[in-house]
Amino acid sequence: MAVKTINAELLLKMFLAGAANIEAKKEFINELNVFPVPDGDTGTNMSLTIMAAAKEVAALDKPNMESLAKAISSGSLRGARGNSGVILSQLFRGFTKVIKETDEIDVLALASACVKAKETAYKAVMKPKEGTILTVARGIADKAVELAGKVKDLDEFIPQVIAHAEQVLAKTPEMLPVLKEAGVVDSGGQGLLEVLKGAYDAFLGKEIDYTQIAPSTSVNVKVSAETNADIKFGYCTEFIIMTEKEFTDNDEREFKAYLESIGDSIVCVADDDVVKIHVHTNDPGLAIQKALTYGQLTRMKIDNMREEHEEKIIREAEKLAEEQKAKEKEEQKEYGFIAVSIGEGLNEIFKELGVDYIIEGGQTMNPSTDDMLQAIDEVNAKHVFIFPNNKNITLAANQAKSLVEDKDVIVIPTKTVPQGITAIINFVPDMSSEENEEAMMDAIQYVKTGQITYAVRDTCIDDKEIHKDDIMGIGDSGILAVGTDIAETTKEMLAELVDEDSELISVYYGSDISEDDAMQLTEELEELYPSVDIETHMGGQPIYYYVISVE
Repeated sequence: MAVKTINAELLLKMFLAGAANIEAKKEFINELNVFPVPDGDTGTNMSLTIMAAAKEVAALDKPNMESLAKAISSGSLRGARGNSGVILSQLFRGFTKVIKETDEIDVLALASACVKAKETAYKAVMKPKEGTILTVARGIADKAVELAGKVKDLDEFIPQVIAHAEQVLAKTPEMLPVLKEAGVVDSGGQGLLEVLKGAYDAFLGKEIDYTQIAPSTSVNVKVSAETNADIKFGYCTEFIIMTEKEFTDNDEREFKAYLESIGDSIVCVADDDVVKIHVHTNDPGLAIQKALTYGQLTRMKIDNMREEHEEKIIREAEKLAEEQKAKEKEEQKEYGFIAVSIGEGLNEIFKELGVDYIIEGGQTMNPSTDDMLQAIDEVNAKHVFIFPNNKNITLAANQAKSLVEDKDVIVIPTKTVPQGITAIINFVPDMSSEENEEAMMDAIQYVKTGQITYAVRDTCIDDKEIHKDDIMGIGDSGILAVGTDIAETTKEMLAELVDEDSELISVYYGSDISEDDAMQLTEELEELYPSVDIETHMGGQPIYYYVISVE
């Protein structure tokens, strides 16, 4: 039977199915990472992005197209992680701009939504690159427009669009030589395809496992008060029975059974002629009446748990209000700083340099747009500088910036931690935010960074044959050295970074490197580069044995 329209109920199922499918396929997508490093995260980022929206969607009660569109757009925008996640959120943003105006989606509306999705995503990227998720999105839009004038049934339209998306994805290695060399298709494009395939499964009526998608809940007073209503037994009842005759094992079993019939959280402990009782019940009198058949009662205590819970909620709300009030009263300073960092040593370095808020994350875990927004909210300053310290986090930082209206947010597009450190060192309090931004942007251009890690698979890239577990030295633009020894590979990498203009080498050793090994490497570098200053710091970063900058 031909299907000509999609209503809000079906679209909800399709969106959740798309989210469930990419969640199931995220590790496969991660493995498509061009560089064989142990932190390929495209699948994880896209999954976390769409799952943030899916939880908003799952919480909707009888949604219409407008409320569904809002949940998809706002949830994905705030939950966006990494470049692929941000682009995915922008695709959803464009898509929902069209569908929110309709009650049901037909072929023409779906084609129009695909075009708007593509346009919105392309605008969000400063320098769009072909052979990526954007190319696949464009292919989807182009095919949708082509079919819109010929096909009226969605069950004919959707599979043809997906088939074309697969063809475009298969061509991405021809558009990006680095993909061809690594023998993979674009991971972001693959992720988008998995979303479409999952959605199509729901369209066809296939059974989908939605168990991993839990509806989101906001932690606030209203929700807590509703939780209060869920308290099954309202009175915490405690007393001691001074038994007048032997309290037998049979008596204990009988009394416990009675208490279980009127409540829960039961404690019944007998010790000679004393029996300690605790029960949650809605009728303490029943428990007391039954207990009186065994003896006299003492140390009686009855607390209204619902009342206590309400008082606790009120206290928490009052405390939150006071904290907010104090925060608002606190004089707003001129400049504030946020840095993305990971590792005890690197975090401490940023704090010593005056960074107000550290967002834990980086190459191994990209923070979301919402993480950025929370950090911006916490920093009480008129002008807030953000140092993403990773090229895969800059888009999320810029997306957060676009959502903030009450502060001037400046994103310095630092690609590495050393660039972030150099940027903040070049901050001058007496200069304007514009002048500082210019000075920082200029300073980070002179920072060259190398990072030492290990390979997770065999591959060939940058004309270098790499085997699983090899040590790799990765520079700003590619792999500079490959070997089997950490120290030797580090020195080989540095030989590519140091030139006659180099004045300073900064070494940050990771959590898997001992201080003795780091000092030994430093001594060897001092012999190799006697005219260059060398500083060594405990970074504590995971996965990367060394992060080294040359300035």
